[in-house]
Amino acid sequence: MLFDVYGPNALYQWLGLAMVLIALILLNEIARRTKAGGMFFFFGVAGAMTIYCLVVEISAGMGMEWALTNPTHTEMNSWFHYAKVYAALAGCIGFMAIKYSWGKIGRSHWFKMFPFIIVAINILIAVASDFESAFRAFGTTWVTTEGVTLHGGWHNVFNGVAGIINIACMTGWFGIYISKKRQDMLWPDMTWVFIISYDIWNFCYTYNCLPTHSWYAGIALLVAPTIAGLLWNKGGWIQNRAFTLAIWCMFCQMVPMFANSSIFAVDSVNNPDVNLVVSLVALFANIAAFAYIMYRARKLHVNPYKQEVFVGTKDFREAMARRADTAYLLETEPKSAAASEIAEMVAYNELPVEGAVGYVYVAKDDRGDADVVVETVREYDDPNTHRRE
Repeated sequence: MLFDVYGPNALYQWLGLAMVLIALILLNEIARRTKAGGMFFFFGVAGAMTIYCLVVEISAGMGMEWALTNPTHTEMNSWFHYAKVYAALAGCIGFMAIKYSWGKIGRSHWFKMFPFIIVAINILIAVASDFESAFRAFGTTWVTTEGVTLHGGWHNVFNGVAGIINIACMTGWFGIYISKKRQDMLWPDMTWVFIISYDIWNFCYTYNCLPTHSWYAGIALLVAPTIAGLLWNKGGWIQNRAFTLAIWCMFCQMVPMFANSSIFAVDSVNNPDVNLVVSLVALFANIAAFAYIMYRARKLHVNPYKQEVFVGTKDFREAMARRADTAYLLETEPKSAAASEIAEMVAYNELPVEGAVGYVYVAKDDRGDADVVVETVREYDDPNTHRRE
């Protein structure tokens, strides 16, 4: 078994998992459906958390007893937890900037790379944490500043490599769209292939490096955005993930007792042999996902990062069908939007639901005019024979 959930608190531990899962699903819906909801969580609650953590740490530095024994100071003081919460918040705010077309940056073509960049940063934070354990205690154990005992070894190396491969599994960086009512930022090329490989890798990371939090961070926190992304919020998984991650991380920074020492707390078995098996599963899953992506890219003769790889697939079509119609976007686009920005938005939004293989958008005129270049690949019976038009 992966977790210690057989004791007298087992009922509460399973209840806690269900509560966290349901709460994250519901809070994500509040944050995504309205601008006020997103502003409340990612500006209001984030600001309150920042002030709270600063007061605690400054007071602890001054030697105040209440702060020195405060769980935020004693149990959530590592570089990882602070890096993770603010990286997640940066993702949430950036995604909101895109879906609400905030400022010039939110409408810029180059800023469509932001989702890839911030997700890559979040993955690399976890990869660095895995490698830290391998470096500090290869073949033995070490105790973190938060008092958690971790095993170091090949499991950290394998899962760190899996995380790096997972970054390479993000495709179609510029295929970012806005959903109906501007509720979601959509990334249609981020299909189940990436979602499942990411979930397996991230579960393994929490299992290796967060044994006291993995029950919630490795299960409920991953399942919540995946349920939404695979069922009713097609194409919006990455936004679901950022929103739920930020909400959970803020909660843990201010109320770490829930996961660490309450009746709901759960520890993993923290066995290096089990960690190794889980890490190998994560590594093989990500190698398989990357191989499949490269296969599709070769089949379609496209660059998997500049262009979309999963065009025409069921998940891709369902995500594209959720785009806001062009008339609505034009009505709600800020008056400050330049002609070139509007042209680029319209060009992407007018793509068919199944997408266009090899689609490329090129803005050529700094005065505000823009040209659209559409590049398609026609497939023939011989996969080595194709032409561009």
